[in-house]
Amino acid sequence: MTAVWRWAPSAAAVATLAFVVWRLGTGPFRDGVRAVDGRALAAAAGIGVVTTLCCAWRWTVVARGLGVDLTLRTAVAGYYRSMFLNLTLPGGVVGDVHRGVSHGRNVRDVGRGLRAVAWERAAGQLVQVVITVAVLLALPSPVQASMPLAAAALAVVVAGVVLAGRVRPGGRRGRWARLRRTVAGDVRDALVHRRALPVIALASAVVVAGHAATFVIAARTAGTDAPVSQLLPLALLAMLAMVFPSVAGWGPREGATAWAFAAAGLGADRGVATAVAYGVMVLVATMPGALVLAGAWVPRPRSRPVAAVVRIDRGRDA
Repeated sequence: MTAVWRWAPSAAAVATLAFVVWRLGTGPFRDGVRAVDGRALAAAAGIGVVTTLCCAWRWTVVARGLGVDLTLRTAVAGYYRSMFLNLTLPGGVVGDVHRGVSHGRNVRDVGRGLRAVAWERAAGQLVQVVITVAVLLALPSPVQASMPLAAAALAVVVAGVVLAGRVRPGGRRGRWARLRRTVAGDVRDALVHRRALPVIALASAVVVAGHAATFVIAARTAGTDAPVSQLLPLALLAMLAMVFPSVAGWGPREGATAWAFAAAGLGADRGVATAVAYGVMVLVATMPGALVLAGAWVPRPRSRPVAAVVRIDRGRDA
């Protein structure tokens, strides 16, 4: 049963991708790959630098709130490596797990390192959902009619997060009591603290804007000439689908984009081509992560012990 649950998300992603291919064929996938040119790749790489810096900045703030040190330089390298692994390995979260474990080993606290990554990702996704709901409330989209209910539910979630950061659980013992104290302390110190919350909100907003801009460029590259006011809601809907487990980034993205473009009257095939172009652009933008990963495998020369050198020199003087 454990194996079934472990492979179920990847199986769902494969099934989604297979359904899209069955309904639309492989033509939109080929069109998406062929449409990508040097200008689109350069734009994606440039935007990727900004969004990665913001993600790394957010990670350092959350980690320090949990009491573990993390420099921005280390965070940028770790984030590039994490994104590259997420886009090349099944599941879409292997890179984040690797990032948390590596950082945890460096600070000799793997549990705290994993918690920092989990809270950092959760905070970014919460800001993304807030921005998405706000845009879908303001601009026409296939789901605009259900947005008031979604906004009310989101308000409850945000209020719950804020309250969780302010509540200080009592001193009762037990596993669940310790878990509640840990969660409340993490939220209070790493997320809603006055020094952390503005940084997390600003960095996450820039990341969402960067990803949406990359999607719009991908849509233009794939031949969609719809106005930005129509593409932006579709981009945010597709980005929400990217949160779900995938196979190296594939599956939910193509399914959601095909549905969104079809519902908006732009054509499901054009939506798939846009999703494929976006996937290629983002993968190229994360290539610095491959260099970081390769650099970790290169053996470093060992320096001679200082004490041994001193002893040898003294022996020669004698």
